[in-house]
Amino acid sequence: MALDTETFNILLETVERFVAERLVPLEAQVASEDQVPADVIAEMKELGLFGLTIPEEYGGLGLTMTEEIEVAIRLGGTTPAFRSIFGTNIGIGSQGIVMDGTPQQKAHYLPKLASGEMISSFALTEPEAGSDAGSLKTSARLDGDHYVLNGTKRFITNSPSADIFTLMARTDPDTPGAKGISAFIVERNSPGLSVGSPDKKMGQQGAKTADVILEDCRVPAANIIGGVAGVGFKTAMKVLDRGRLHISAVSVGIAERLIKECVNYASERKQFGKAIAEFQLIQAMLADSKAESYAARTMVFDAAKKKEAGENITLEAACCKMFATEMVGKVADRAVQIFGGAGYLSEYPIERLYRDVRLFRIYEGTTQIQQLIIARELLKEAE
Repeated sequence: MALDTETFNILLETVERFVAERLVPLEAQVASEDQVPADVIAEMKELGLFGLTIPEEYGGLGLTMTEEIEVAIRLGGTTPAFRSIFGTNIGIGSQGIVMDGTPQQKAHYLPKLASGEMISSFALTEPEAGSDAGSLKTSARLDGDHYVLNGTKRFITNSPSADIFTLMARTDPDTPGAKGISAFIVERNSPGLSVGSPDKKMGQQGAKTADVILEDCRVPAANIIGGVAGVGFKTAMKVLDRGRLHISAVSVGIAERLIKECVNYASERKQFGKAIAEFQLIQAMLADSKAESYAARTMVFDAAKKKEAGENITLEAACCKMFATEMVGKVADRAVQIFGGAGYLSEYPIERLYRDVRLFRIYEGTTQIQQLIIARELLKEAE
C-alpha cells in the first residue's frame, strides 16, 4: 500500500464525509447551474483529491490501484460531475506523464497537477476517430524544434478549464494506424489552440466537455511524452487500462448509492396497505441490483490486484468496464421502476443519476469496443 493502514482509513472516512455532507446536498444546484462551485473545488484541492494517484515525490498521494478503487467507489456516492473536476488530473490527463514522461516533464507538470494548480485533459477523440482511435487525423509536422499541429478533438472532458492537454497526433503521415501516432503535452496558451463552447449534454451537468481546435498550433518537440515519437498510441492504451478500472469503480459506487436510495424508499412507500418493500417483485429488483453490483465490485478489485502484481490487465480492464457500466445502467433503470412516478421526477436524485450513468457505457471505450478487446485478447491467448 502507498499509505499506512491508519492514514488510508482516515482518507476514506474523510472522502465519505465530504461526499455525504458537502457534495450530496449540492447535487441539484450543480445540475441546475451546470457548474461546480469554486469553493467546493478549492476544498477538493485542500483535501488532496487532485493528486490521489500522482507519486508522492511530485506532491501527490501515490495511491496504488486498489487504494484508488476504494476511493473511487466512495466518490460514486454522489453525482459524477464532482469527480470529473479532478478526475482527469488523477487519471487520463496525467497518467501518460506518470507512466511514460521524461524526468523533466514529470518534474515540471506533476507537482502542479497534484496541487490542482493546473487542470489536465486527455485529447484523443476526433469527429471521425473515437472508437477507431488508430484512424485519428490530427497531424503534427516537424518544423525546426517545434511541431505544427492541425486538427480537431471532440468531447474532451475538462477542456474548457484545462491548462494542459495530453494530446494524440499523427507525426508520421506515411504510417497508417496506431504506429504513426505520438503523445504530446500541449499547453493551453500554445499559439493556434482554441477551445469551443461547452457541449450541452443529456446528463453530468457540471462536468464540461468541448472541442479543442488546433490551427497551425506550435508545440515544442520536447513536449512529446517520453521524448520518443510514434509510441503515443501505446501510452494512450496504458492510460485507458487504468482509467477503465477507475470508471468501473465509480460505477459500483453509484450503483450502491442507487440501491441504498431504493431500499429506503421501498421501506417507506406504501401501496395496498403496506410498504412496497414487502412485495416480492420489488424484492427481486433489489436482489438483482445487489448481486450485480457485488459482482462488479469483486471484478474490479481482482483486476486491481493483478495490475499491482505487474500483470497485463488489458482483458480484465475491458471486462470490468463492460460489466460495471452496463450493470449500473440496469440498476439505475430498476431504481426508476421502484420509485415509479417519483423516479421520473427531478425532485428525487434517481432521474438525474439515471441520465448521468448513461455516459459510462460510451466514454473511455464503448461497451462494444470492450467486447472487441476481450475477444481479441482471448484469441491472442489461444495462438
